[in-house]
Formats: sequence, structure tokens, C-alpha cells
Amino acid sequence: MVYLVIALLVFLLDQATKWLILTKMELHESISVIGQFFQITSHRNRGAAFGILQEQRWFFLIITFVVVIAILFYLRKMVQENRRLLSIALSLLLGGAAGNFIDRARWGEVVDFLQFTFNLSAFGVEEYVFPIFNVADSAIVVGVALILLDSLQSWLKERKDNAHESHGS
Repeated sequence: MVYLVIALLVFLLDQATKWLILTKMELHESISVIGQFFQITSHRNRGAAFGILQEQRWFFLIITFVVVIAILFYLRKMVQENRRLLSIALSLLLGGAAGNFIDRARWGEVVDFLQFTFNLSAFGVEEYVFPIFNVADSAIVVGVALILLDSLQSWLKERKDNAHESHGS
């Protein structure tokens, strides 16, 4: 199934990039890619997005396990219903969730390394450093965005169909 291949590719890319960070960089070491704007920074996160819920390893392992099982069941259903966009979204979520799950299971923390710093001096703030993230996090965010897009498309189609039915009666 192509959607499991997508999930596997996300997982492998995530794990390969994290392996490079773990083996080639010291913790907190940074490499500039685009000046101060984009840096590769070796970082660890023992919590969730934006560093919330620190030191809750077992909570995240259990929740992620349940979520992965639910995604697999729902993905199968969406493939059968030929919901391509939603199936791609679920594949991205699956690959990302599995990547971060493996980190937490192995080391009790997630390897993060993508760091962006925004100059916001026009808004009275010198700079904003976005929380450091990884490939799995990126896949999860894109997956969620695609779910929202699929939901919007479904809602618009339903609204159009309902309008057509009420005018046709």
C-alpha cells in the first residue's frame, strides 16, 4: 500500500537525520545554514511540542502507541473510501509519530535539530527563536494541515450538495 510506504519514508528520513545529529554533533552544537535565520542545532526534548509536559516519557509512549494503532485503522478505512488527501495526511502523521515514538522508547527524549530565528524588530521584538524541531514534527504538522484542508473540502462539498438539493426540490 502506497500510504504505508509514505509513512515508512517519513520514518526513515526522520531516523536518518536524527542519527546524523547524534553521531556528528555535540549536544547544543550549532551549524549555520542560512546565517542566524536557519541553523542545525543538536537539541533534546523530554516533553512534547514547544517543550510542554517535560519528563512524561511513559505518558507519551502510551498515548503514541494508541494513536498509531488508531491511525492504522482509520488509514485503512480512508484508503477503502478512496480519500487520497486524508490518507496522505494520516501517512505523514503515522511516520512522524513512529519516529518520535522510537526516540522516546530508546532514549527517553526526542532528538531535535531544526532551528529558525526570526528578526521581528519591525514589531518591537529583537528576535524570536522558534522551538527547535525535527523531520517527524514537520511531517505531523503537514499531516494536520492536510487533515484541516480535507475537512474544509468535505464541508464545502457537503454545503454545495445541500444547497443543490434544496434548490432542486
